[in-house]
Amino acid sequence: MNRRVTAGCGILPSMAIFSLQSHLTDLNSWTSLARRCEALGFDAMLTADHPGIAASPFVALAAAAAVTSTVGLGSYVSNAGVREPLLLAADVATLDVVSGGRARLGLGAGHTPGEWAAVGRSRPDVGGRIRRCTAVAEAVLALLDGEEIDVDTPDLVARAARLSWPVPVQRRIPLTIGGGNARLLRWAGAHADVVGLTGFGRTLADGHSHEVRWRAHEIDEQLEQVARGAAGRGRTPALEALVQHVHVTDDAGAAVADVVRRTGIAEAELLASPFVLAGTAEEIISAIREHESRWGVTRYVVRAAVLDRLAPILPRLLAET
Repeated sequence: MNRRVTAGCGILPSMAIFSLQSHLTDLNSWTSLARRCEALGFDAMLTADHPGIAASPFVALAAAAAVTSTVGLGSYVSNAGVREPLLLAADVATLDVVSGGRARLGLGAGHTPGEWAAVGRSRPDVGGRIRRCTAVAEAVLALLDGEEIDVDTPDLVARAARLSWPVPVQRRIPLTIGGGNARLLRWAGAHADVVGLTGFGRTLADGHSHEVRWRAHEIDEQLEQVARGAAGRGRTPALEALVQHVHVTDDAGAAVADVVRRTGIAEAELLASPFVLAGTAEEIISAIREHESRWGVTRYVVRAAVLDRLAPILPRLLAET
């Protein structure tokens, strides 16, 4: 079944919205990237949150805030399994203050076993990870609203926690929930501002890689869960795809041939997926329009590794879609 979920308050934007995900390696390249991201018209600059193997996202984003003035800044996404609500709320609120109201909050359930083990926790089953993620999300939102939280459950403990300072600049810091689990998607439909469709399926044995859920019927099923969660809310969250492959080329089939081989997904279906943008500028624009028409997907996150190939056509993507 095709299920189109309308973004925001029932009004679809007239153009696609792109965000850029990267990670800090050194200060000069990071701040240069932040300036370029803003100049090119990206909606947000995002960074992954993997303690121990990546820079602290909020420190890095604060550095980006110092050299920009309009681009949003956020984690994409923070692992709710290893982040405590009060500390996370303080980081996000501080980023909102130092950026003048540009912070974003991204949360996921945390699929990597090593990240749980590194903080002395055993990774729960899927149900436990989803319960933890939604509990942390609810707690962080409450703290950012100035509320005191008192929680004592197997999934989360926080006693008389309150964020007295800093006070966020924004009335509500936008919340993105990333993932593909049905229960998490329903919760996101009911509470998030943006649902980040990752296209990830079952986590593989290495703890990092995933099966993919890029086929049309799999996307339909995920968006059905978002719609169920959003029923009665009055508005539905915006839908955002984490793009895994970008190829600007006259031969899209050749560009994705290896992906077809590795995933077993037919070329036509792969090129129709919002997780793959391949073809000429005109073909990519047409695909983006189809993603909005069929599914309501209007937002895309691309990684910095593809910036040079995407940058020449980005003005057209932002203006013509």
